Amino acid sequence: MGNDQDTPRRRASLELLRAEAADELSVLVSERLRGGQDPWDFMEDLPSVDELVVFILRADNIAENGGAKPNAARHYRVLRQIAIDYPPLTEAVWRLLGDANTHRPWDATVRADIS
Repeated sequence: MGNDQDTPRRRASLELLRAEAADELSVLVSERLRGGQDPWDFMEDLPSVDELVVFILRADNIAENGGAKPNAARHYRVLRQIAIDYPPLTEAVWRLLGDANTHRPWDATVRADIS
């Protein structure tokens, strides 16, 4: 099994995490709309609420471990542990662990270091 640095500490209920993520997405959409962007141009590129929750939990794990960006193996273990700790997020985790050639530049698969 992975070591402690790979295991995200349970932060809050999934309902609360989803509410925080939905609020954050709402702010992102509002900012882009105020900036004059067409929603048809950016909505597909935004993460889903569950994907954003996974990123929040991943960011918490990175912060708890000194801010070091995880290598590909640790990234996989952290996301897998998130799916174990929060089973309703499993689909979002696997989507984020999927194809590294995604069109979305913020996807975790693109940002994980290969080392």
